[in-house]
Amino acid sequence: QVQLVESGGGLVQPGGSLRLSCAAPGSTLDYYAIAWFRQAPGKEREGVSCITSTDGNPYYADSVKGRFTSSRANAKNTVYLQMNSLKPEDTAVYYCATGWGCGHGALQESDFSSWGQGTRVTVSS
Repeated sequence: QVQLVESGGGLVQPGGSLRLSCAAPGSTLDYYAIAWFRQAPGKEREGVSCITSTDGNPYYADSVKGRFTSSRANAKNTVYLQMNSLKPEDTAVYYCATGWGCGHGALQESDFSSWGQGTRVTVSS
């Protein structure tokens, strides 16, 4: 198990941007795939993005493709989720999680073992 800490959430107007961070104090993220999930009120958790340990071809859900970008800063032991052109429907609690790969297609929660506590993103005018 890896302790994960998300940060960077907040209130932003539609069309705005936020950058979420996922850090692992006392551990290294170098060998893990890191996924981002989100859960909106009253909805199931949704896989948003996943980046492998080799940083190649991150996965993005169709709902965020072209607007969100996942990246790694291994020197900082941190993974980022840059979110641009935010929409009210992006409002959710965002979680990062570790796994051994991103799989194929839609992300499955069961493929990821360690989870952070979440950071809340609210998109509203």
